[in-house]
Amino acid sequence: MNITLSKNDEIVMRLIHYFITEKNYNPIVLHGAKDEIWLENTEEEYQIVRIVTNYIHNDEQLDFDLFRTRQIMKKIGRKIFSFNMKAISIFVNLGENVNIDDKEYKNIDIVYLERFKDLKKYDFIIENYPNILEYENDGEKGLELFVKITEEINSKNVEEASKAEETFKHKTPYITFILIALNILAYIFVAFKTGDFISFDPNDLFKYGGLVNYHQMENNYELYRIITSMFLHGNLLHFGFNMYALYILGSQIESFFGKRKFIFIYFVSGIIGNLLTMLFINDSTVSIGASGAIFGLLGSMIYFGYHYRVYFGQILKEQLIPLVIFNLVISMLLGFNNIAHMGGIMGGYVASQIVGVKYKTENIDRMNGIIILSIFTGFLCYMIFGR
Repeated sequence: MNITLSKNDEIVMRLIHYFITEKNYNPIVLHGAKDEIWLENTEEEYQIVRIVTNYIHNDEQLDFDLFRTRQIMKKIGRKIFSFNMKAISIFVNLGENVNIDDKEYKNIDIVYLERFKDLKKYDFIIENYPNILEYENDGEKGLELFVKITEEINSKNVEEASKAEETFKHKTPYITFILIALNILAYIFVAFKTGDFISFDPNDLFKYGGLVNYHQMENNYELYRIITSMFLHGNLLHFGFNMYALYILGSQIESFFGKRKFIFIYFVSGIIGNLLTMLFINDSTVSIGASGAIFGLLGSMIYFGYHYRVYFGQILKEQLIPLVIFNLVISMLLGFNNIAHMGGIMGGYVASQIVGVKYKTENIDRMNGIIILSIFTGFLCYMIFGR
């Protein structure tokens, strides 16, 4: 079988080959889009690469094409929670009367290729994709080129599918079950000691490890309250609501991040929430509950959802963030400790940045997370203990 590729077809295939196998771009399916290929990678400087094979015969048609491109980019941006997307539109079939040199389009850079090596004329291409010219000529032509590129793209798709399957595969949430069991044991212990199963007196909660203002602690050894208060609850309703939330969110976060990372996220969230609480709590209040750590799991879910926003974009925008806001408002109306909740959300987000999302988080992001958490924790400790 003999396949002959036109010059434009070969350029397009080599571009697709490079962006998918080398730069991890993924195809976007757009209904009604003809003679153009859309690729996306939200981690790159240019989140969208668009390859256009349609013949553009004059400047007016080019202007309309780029106007339509901007509208589609806005829709994609809203879907994947990215509001300032940048794109490259690569044209391979422009008319002689079309001049792209004097045209500027917001967030869209234009490339015109008569030959693959014309890419070197564009500094922004070489800066962002320095090895792209290596894909100009690897010896294969026609059928050999078609087979090679198809096989490599299929192999890349299988690899990416395997990573996604590993990430989203359900795992038994043993750590979540252990945390719930510890909370149950703590509730039973306080109920047994007080003789009341429905509701507990704040003085009893203080006696068994509730969190108070640092100046109300008898000595530094009582800093254990920052941890123990995470396992105490004021009444049966408070306990039941938190355990249900812990089961739902904990199961997901433990599955997405793994057991060790989940433990780190949970306790960092709870500790940051409680440190922030100690900064604002008054002398007569006892603070208890797992909700600071649980809100941290919401912060962690937002971080994870952002990195998988191609899958979670709508959920992130329409469900997770409104859920956080709703819970904060309800907590405020019911008199719950919103300070711990806000601290927990921040702690969960930054802790997730430190441990990272597998295959997504870069080392520089982890380091930034460590720096942010260290500075914020140091500030809280100074404000609480250093004055």
